[in-house]
Amino acid sequence: MEESNPVAETVDPLAERDQLVQEKAELESRLLRRQADFENLRRRVERERAELAEYIGMESVGPLLPIADDFERALKVECADKEYARGMELIYQRLLETLGKLGLEPIEAVGRPFDPNLHHAVDMVQTAEADDQTVLDEYQRGYNFRGRLLRPSMVRVAVQPRNEDQ
Repeated sequence: MEESNPVAETVDPLAERDQLVQEKAELESRLLRRQADFENLRRRVERERAELAEYIGMESVGPLLPIADDFERALKVECADKEYARGMELIYQRLLETLGKLGLEPIEAVGRPFDPNLHHAVDMVQTAEADDQTVLDEYQRGYNFRGRLLRPSMVRVAVQPRNEDQ
């Protein structure tokens, strides 16, 4: 019996090279996709973190608004002690400055056109002395927080008198 010599498989160096080049291209492609996925994840996490910080800021500042309202009402009342009134005014200004640094912005309403996105009309007054749909008075100041509406202004709005002839 003749012993068979195992026939050594011949490996085509060009085919092996092509296979390695293909594997390298696939690995590079996977690496680029993973890097892009990681970058997208990083951006999303950063965006969500910023949104969370803004939400926390809004939730922190919101409960302080009634205190600012109370200061405004208190400052409208005449006080016999001028030093006391001046001290209250300074505390109020300091509160508003601090809230402003956090991102709170008062909404200017009086004399401006009524905007249902910023104002809540509590009263409508027929008058010819002001333009139609102009804010005449502000019952409660509204605020934006970092460009977003935190609380609308409660306002009185002018409307043109109706003609009884029609």
